[in-house]
Amino acid sequence: MKEVEKIEDLSKDELLELTKLYARNWLAHDGCWFLSIEEKYGIVTAIEIDTESWRKFTVVEANRLIEFLGLGKNSGVAGLAKALHFRLYATVNEDEITISQDGKTLDYRVKTCRVQSARRRKGLADFPCISVGIVEYGYFAKTIDERFETEAISCPPAIVDHDYYCIWRFKLKD
Repeated sequence: MKEVEKIEDLSKDELLELTKLYARNWLAHDGCWFLSIEEKYGIVTAIEIDTESWRKFTVVEANRLIEFLGLGKNSGVAGLAKALHFRLYATVNEDEITISQDGKTLDYRVKTCRVQSARRRKGLADFPCISVGIVEYGYFAKTIDERFETEAISCPPAIVDHDYYCIWRFKLKD
């Protein structure tokens, strides 16, 4: 048993581990919620409800990160890259970010995906997340900077690069 009574008593390393635990718990809850809806109403309805949930949550998450990181309004590719590193997903999935030579395009590649891995462990098909992802990542990016356009390069069910679970492209428009 740890010799601490409250969060403030934890070391930096313990706080980082707790952050990862919280993120895994959040994702597990999201998965349980989704599977419950899917079991009762089917995948189509579950995706519709999930999409609406992400439409709301991703904006809240982005706005809180803008404030926490001091990004300011329309912080461009640099702001989006920073915010992506601080999302809850960043602590549970391995990802990569590349920025184009002209600095106007950001590619976000997800190398490990706990959602898809969990479904595969349970013998379920990949979650066809492209429609939800367009909303989730699109609204997140537009909240960081309203000039972003979001495109799915590779994402279930349309995976074109099997080295990644998904690839998203964010283009900054003038």
